[in-house]
Amino acid sequence: MKKYDVCALGELLIDFTENGISPSGNPIMEANPGGAPCNVLAMLTKLGYKTVFIGKIGNDIFGKQLKNTVSQAGIATDGLIFDNEVNTTLAFVHTLEDGDRAFSFYRNPGADMMLNENEIDEKVIRNSKIFHFGSLSMTNEVCERATKKAVEIARDEGILISFDPNLRENLWDSLDKAKEKIRYGMAHCDILKISDNEVLWFTEEKDFDSAIKKIKKEFNIPLILLSLGKNGSRAFSETGSAFCESVKVNTIETTGAGDTFCGCILSRVIQYGMKDFSNDELKEMLSFANAAAGIVTSRKGALKIMPEYNEIIEVMKQNYS
Repeated sequence: MKKYDVCALGELLIDFTENGISPSGNPIMEANPGGAPCNVLAMLTKLGYKTVFIGKIGNDIFGKQLKNTVSQAGIATDGLIFDNEVNTTLAFVHTLEDGDRAFSFYRNPGADMMLNENEIDEKVIRNSKIFHFGSLSMTNEVCERATKKAVEIARDEGILISFDPNLRENLWDSLDKAKEKIRYGMAHCDILKISDNEVLWFTEEKDFDSAIKKIKKEFNIPLILLSLGKNGSRAFSETGSAFCESVKVNTIETTGAGDTFCGCILSRVIQYGMKDFSNDELKEMLSFANAAAGIVTSRKGALKIMPEYNEIIEVMKQNYS
């Protein structure tokens, strides 16, 4: 028996999100705990799964806030380390009119980049059913070596590997380097969650069908999830495929929606086991994940506002019954 259902490695940071205007006319920024890999764990934990996080934060006020938040969310912090020299990474999030976001990062360096391979707790990874990571932990050599060591441990142990590119263009020295590291992630994963803009950029194709076909041919990934934002989502197993429309909600901002979607998909993989999912099974997975992601877009923040199971089921009934 594994102690954890999912172990995730990567960035844990503060998302400063806009939350009104001050009497002086200045934007008020709320310090929301975030970071894509840990957001995924927060959704899984809300659904009753056991999770653990591997990463690095600064030994500062924000790092302490993050550790407390992660612990309160029920995510194990066995692999979370404080850095006494480099501060916690900060991201300032500007919400656009359609609910999408523009990011400004204070990460040159940030503590999440300083996780080194000697700080990886192998026992945490080996004691998990799924290992999840993204591309941002490969933006510099120190955390890249740590990431690849963790992936190698998971692969050697026969653990399922989940990958989300989560492309943030302004955090890379070049997009060629980003594509190289994302290619590594795709080559080593069993489950790929990728967004509409990422899949077209990566494959240099003009339509989603051609892009997915190209990825399947090169990497032979057993389960691919394509998030399309307000246009829904698609899923592809070895022989099956499905599409599901998005849910109707009052979108405020989209921070954390993709991570919520990913967490829900992983919950279904844990529940059903990894297999060649049928069209109907893929459709059900997508409807559950879309409903949860839709709920998150109607709230501010990410890690602390994941929906309850019953909320998700209610939104599914309202939109898909």
